[in-house]
Amino acid sequence: MDNIEKLFDKAVGEIERMLNSKTVVGEPIRIEGNTLIPLVNVGFGFGVGSGEGTEPAKGTGHGGGAGGGGGVKPVALIVINDKGVHVESIKSGVASAFEKIAETAGKAAASKAGEATH
Repeated sequence: MDNIEKLFDKAVGEIERMLNSKTVVGEPIRIEGNTLIPLVNVGFGFGVGSGEGTEPAKGTGHGGGAGGGGGVKPVALIVINDKGVHVESIKSGVASAFEKIAETAGKAAASKAGEATH
């Protein structure tokens, strides 16, 4: 039982270490006068267990284990530029995140080109 408690404490400690504000708010990306800050959803799950047994013919035994998994999914971009600050939702997945970054950069370039011709 003591080993399973240590295992559980270690798992919880690692999760606490991984989860901080930088986990859900990414590093700013600067593209042509725009600052893009990615926001992500972090999910995880884990389990621990142990057991003991005795069998007259084989003696006593015990065992334990732990397992877990997690994932990170981009959900939005904070866009900061000379027009202000707004949040752009991301449909789903990494491909959509790159599409949103490209779209935002394209809008900024088009806006800049339009201002240059006026």
